[in-house]
Amino acid sequence: FQAVEELAPHLKDFTVIATKSTVPVGTSREIERRLRLLRPDADFAVCSNPEFLREGSAIYDFTHPDRVLVGCDEERAQELMERLYKPLTLRNAPVLFVSRESAELAKYTANAFLAMKISFINEIADLCEAVGADVQEVATAIGADGRIGNKFLHPGPGYGGSCFPKDVAALIRTAREARSPLSLVEQVQTVNTERKIAMAGRIERALGGPLAGKTVAVLGLAFKPDTDDVREAPSLTLIPMLQEQGAKVRGYDPHARENAEALLPGVVWCTSALEAAKQADVTVVVTEWNELRALDLDRLKASMRGNVLVDLRNVYLPAQARAAGFTYAGIGR
Repeated sequence: FQAVEELAPHLKDFTVIATKSTVPVGTSREIERRLRLLRPDADFAVCSNPEFLREGSAIYDFTHPDRVLVGCDEERAQELMERLYKPLTLRNAPVLFVSRESAELAKYTANAFLAMKISFINEIADLCEAVGADVQEVATAIGADGRIGNKFLHPGPGYGGSCFPKDVAALIRTAREARSPLSLVEQVQTVNTERKIAMAGRIERALGGPLAGKTVAVLGLAFKPDTDDVREAPSLTLIPMLQEQGAKVRGYDPHARENAEALLPGVVWCTSALEAAKQADVTVVVTEWNELRALDLDRLKASMRGNVLVDLRNVYLPAQARAAGFTYAGIGR
C-alpha cells in the first residue's frame, strides 16, 4: 500500500482512484480506509476496474473488450467512469457496474474458470488416448455448444504465464481464509502441476527407451506464442527433468530465449528450429508459434539423427508428420 501513502498528499477536489491490477477481495475498501486516515479532509472514491487483457494482444483487447467491469459504490464516481469509457460504449462495449468486492472477485473467478477449461480438456485428452478417440474432434463437438464455447479447449502441456497460476492460487487462498474452500479449483491447480511433470514421461515413451544420452530439440520456451514471457511456462518444468534423466537439450524460441537463458542452464541455445533439431533424436514442440506451424517437416526430419516428433500442442497433422518419415506423438489423438 505504499502507493496509497504516495498518493494521499496530492488529493484535491473530487478524485476517483481506480485499481486496474488483479488484487485480493477487499483491497478497494482497504485503500479507502487507509486514505481516510491519511486525508480525512479529502473528497474521493475508490473503484475496482480490473483489466482483461491478454499478453500479445493487449491493445486490441482494450479497444475491443467483451465487457468493461467497474466496481463502484459512489454515484459521482460511476458518472465519471461512464464518461471515461464512453468511446468504448459507442462501439457497443458493455460497461458493467457492480460492487467493489464483486469486481475484485470476478477477475479471479474468470481466470480460474479458464484455467479449469484447460485442465479439463487436458484430462479429456488423456482419456481420448486410452479409448481411441480424437480430442480435437471432441473439443470441436463440445465447443459448438453455445453454453460451453470453443475457446480454451486446446490440450497441451499445461497452462503457465503470469496470470492463471497466480490467480488460481490467490482464489484458493481467499476461499480458505473465508472458510469456504473451493475443492474444484484446488484440483485444477493440482492437475496442472502434474500435467507439466508428466510431459517428460511422454517423450521417453515416444522414444521407446531411456532419455540418457539422447539429444532433445525443444521448440518453444514461452508459455504461449506472441510473447517472450516464460513465467510458469511448461518448458521450465520439462527441460530440467529431461536434463536430470541424462538428455542433452537444444532449445529454440523466436522471442523468449533471453528470458529463458538464466532460468535454464545447460541448454544449447539455437537461432532457428532447424538448428535446434540438428542431430536430435527427438524434437518436441512446446509452444505453438506460427513459425513452427509453417515449418517444412521434410527439412526438419533431414536435420535430425532420429525420427521422433512429440507435438505437445497438436500443431501438425499426424498423417502429414508420418508422411515426412516421423514417428509422431501428439496429445489426445
